[in-house]
Amino acid sequence: MSDTPIARGPVAVSPATVRDGWEVDARVATGTLTLSDESPLAKVHVRAPFDGASRAALGVGFGRTARADLGTGEVLVVGSGPGEWLVLGAPNTAGALRAAIEERLAGTGEFTTVLDLTHGRGLLRLTGREAATVLGGVCAIDFGDAVTPDGTALRSSLAAVVTDIVRDDQGGTPSYLLHVERSSGQYLADALLDPGRPSGLEVTGFRGLA
Repeated sequence: MSDTPIARGPVAVSPATVRDGWEVDARVATGTLTLSDESPLAKVHVRAPFDGASRAALGVGFGRTARADLGTGEVLVVGSGPGEWLVLGAPNTAGALRAAIEERLAGTGEFTTVLDLTHGRGLLRLTGREAATVLGGVCAIDFGDAVTPDGTALRSSLAAVVTDIVRDDQGGTPSYLLHVERSSGQYLADALLDPGRPSGLEVTGFRGLA
């Protein structure tokens, strides 16, 4: 038996497989509307002045997202709140990503904090043409293209859970990353699966940022 520890996300998986040191769902959905647990992604939280040099260094402001390479491969930088950023990267890169962000912000002269939240937070991805309809059933936000286009980031109550909602389309298909406290991950997954089943919502395995 291997002594290598296996990390687990907040959502129960069955059947399970191991990928990048994480236990993930082995299912591969065949439908066009899917929900996956993306908790293995590195999650680094940054706090800095709202509109200062750190914002320029990170390359994105409040409410928007950008793809970038901070030295650890492609990451998604999310302006998740006023003076807050969430940086998502490949599994097992959190330490290197945190160091790269600290190095980038070191020359700004601003007070900043950079924290690795990878194992303390849950991250789901809802993908498909009907994704906005499913989200609209548990949230009062208008998820239409005119109001929340690709690259939008916002924080709202989703099924009564405070959630960072990030639109990150995949190959032209609407896709939403949902970032929550780890303890709320299973509840949120269930809250989406129930109203999503009439639209054919299926659970699928870890997808990653690509």
